[in-house]
Amino acid sequence: MCRRLPIPDGKTAAVGERKTVLFLQGPPGTFIRHVADELEVLGHRSLRINLSPADWFFWHDKRARLYRGSLRDWPAYLARFVEDHGVTDIVYYQDRLPYHAAAAELAHNLGLNAVACEFGYLRPDWITLELDGMSVLSRFPDQADVILAAAGDLPDVDRRPLYKHSFFIEAFNEVLFNLLNVFFWFISPRFSQDKYYHPIAEYLSMIPRLLLSRHRDRSATFLIDDVIDAGTPYFVFPLQLQSDYQLRYNAPFDHLLDAVDMVMASFAKNAQSEARLVVKVHPLDQGIEPWKRELKAMARRHGLKKRVYMIDGGNLDTLLKNAAGMLTVNSTTALHAVRVNCPIKVLGIAVYDIPRLTAQGDLDDFWRDPPRPEPELGIAVEKLMATGIQVKGSFYEKTGRKIAAAEIARRIVEERINLPEALRGPSPRVAKAKKLGLPIGFAEMLAKPQKTDRWRNAVRR
Repeated sequence: MCRRLPIPDGKTAAVGERKTVLFLQGPPGTFIRHVADELEVLGHRSLRINLSPADWFFWHDKRARLYRGSLRDWPAYLARFVEDHGVTDIVYYQDRLPYHAAAAELAHNLGLNAVACEFGYLRPDWITLELDGMSVLSRFPDQADVILAAAGDLPDVDRRPLYKHSFFIEAFNEVLFNLLNVFFWFISPRFSQDKYYHPIAEYLSMIPRLLLSRHRDRSATFLIDDVIDAGTPYFVFPLQLQSDYQLRYNAPFDHLLDAVDMVMASFAKNAQSEARLVVKVHPLDQGIEPWKRELKAMARRHGLKKRVYMIDGGNLDTLLKNAAGMLTVNSTTALHAVRVNCPIKVLGIAVYDIPRLTAQGDLDDFWRDPPRPEPELGIAVEKLMATGIQVKGSFYEKTGRKIAAAEIARRIVEERINLPEALRGPSPRVAKAKKLGLPIGFAEMLAKPQKTDRWRNAVRR
């Protein structure tokens, strides 16, 4: 008789029984196929549904099927497929992609495991592996005492950067994935790519940024030095990518400028007169949004013309070490701020937005006396993450990819995702997300207006 382990919602899964694992979209490249190969080495069955032309390009062996239907018809198709093939687990990348939201709902209703993978919270060299999803859907606890108790006997985090890969390799896979979907659209003509910008406009806009990156970094480094040397308190707001899923589905803002406008309004009314606000552009920003023009105009409207700086380049850690505080929608860079004891205010929903780690009061109160993160809690959060929802490895570096794929396969087979038990309760952030009006399930995502072709809108502003 095989041993059984508890899984969320009181269901049980047999350890030792043969699994049938269905893979949906993975990160651009071949990583997810390597996980499937490792599962078959362990004696289990792997299947794949390709949703897009790029999915087919990266994986089209006998295990794969191509879905050519509409997004609206996807849940019914998936339900039939899961029943017909005896699927036990569904694995996907980008948990908030509508196709994957439907998969998570189906898995929950049928008592299957839904497994989400993504770039790691503890970058570099880590991959996130969680039941259901990240941020809003994450089961990671939000109570400091629970985290400290669960992490008490866990090993220290291995911070060694073992699996470095070049920016070119990651960018090449990303560009190839999206352009295949553009030029070979007829392979799956009803695939909903759910991109914020058109890929061609996005990549064309990035060319001048890449060419001028060294010049921008030099200029930004000088400006960072000037901000620090001035000796006045300053707060840092690192922008995320406007196209980031974390922003689009896990925060109550249609655009980053909405968040910046809220921050500037509060800063103007409540911050000390000598304080400064530093807005830092994301290092991989596509160059589509006219940040400089918009931020200058916004600063003038709020009477902050000489108190707001925009920095495009340079080292964020240097800024954080000397900052009076950091604001973020839900970027994982906040974990860097925790390490240097910099106060943090989260504007969206983030897995690390925990009392005693981040400021829990109103934004207006943050400017005068921001609370610093408790170092012991920061260490406990990272230890619990590293043990239960992170896998050491890489999507793209060869050795790191092999190690991570094998470990992910073992965790799926052995039901070791989201362990210890503190990581297996219901998501504590869903209620907050609903209050903010964020779409949680597939039907809500389908009903939400999609903002497409933002390139033209950005150019017009």
